[in-house]
Amino acid sequence: MDLQQLLTDINAAAPDHFGQGKVADYIPALASVPARQFGIAVYTVDGDLYFSGMAQKRFSIQSISKAFSLAMAINRHGDALWERVGKEPSGTAFNSLVQLEFEHGIPRNPFINAGALVVADSLCSRLSAPVHAMLEMVRLRAGEASILIDRKVADSEYEHRYRNAAMANLMKSFGNFHNDVDRVLRAYFSYCALSMNCVELAKAFSFLATGGKCLQSGEQFLSRRQAQQMNALLFTSGLYDAAGDFAYRVGMPGKSGVGGGIVAVLPGRFTACVWSPELNEYGNSVAGIWALEELSKALDLSLF
Repeated sequence: MDLQQLLTDINAAAPDHFGQGKVADYIPALASVPARQFGIAVYTVDGDLYFSGMAQKRFSIQSISKAFSLAMAINRHGDALWERVGKEPSGTAFNSLVQLEFEHGIPRNPFINAGALVVADSLCSRLSAPVHAMLEMVRLRAGEASILIDRKVADSEYEHRYRNAAMANLMKSFGNFHNDVDRVLRAYFSYCALSMNCVELAKAFSFLATGGKCLQSGEQFLSRRQAQQMNALLFTSGLYDAAGDFAYRVGMPGKSGVGGGIVAVLPGRFTACVWSPELNEYGNSVAGIWALEELSKALDLSLF
């Protein structure tokens, strides 16, 4: 199949799915993003790039960054990280406090907010400049030195930090948070405020399609086993409490963010990224999920 033509066709049909969701508005800096936008990119393990629509327009990657921070933490802490955060689907909202209290400050997985905060805390323990380290890592993975953190978004998130601060302090009360809460929150919100486009994200995630090797730098960023484990976690928990529906419809590991982006990985084949800001009730892009489902059906893709 002509992959470029397929992406062109998906882009042409994407507007049919506009108006079915709502742009994230709990952070003012996100609420101002125009709703009716769409982009898609696919990057193969052979280094071939295909894209269509607004695939080169940058947006706030938000929780997609949780996969980057997890990879950095695994790289530095190895299996010791799993003493502080679990590997199970949550079944609750990404910002829930209830489960955290019930399970004594151990987050269910690294992709809900509490889990990502523990991961950020672990990076702050090892890195003197955790924000700079993240920015340089992402630039290297994407092969793009101009990637930046949107300070307006990061500051807006910090101003509305109270629920995340509550999670961090609750975990601190259970002994599962080691650094100054405010310092970790600043780092965490900076990660979420990374501004990237579909092409850059598809390239930056390529190490998960190639057994841990970065196609841009040639570096073995994670071991093959670690990359397999990350893909397993993305498959079961990457789309919040809608991960099961995504697995059923798309059949690939994925990670979404409330900025409207979704990254999907087909190990050994490619990484894909879609972006459309209107979200469903689970915080996932409506047009983005539809587009990845269409891609999966057209190419007869699935891990199974």
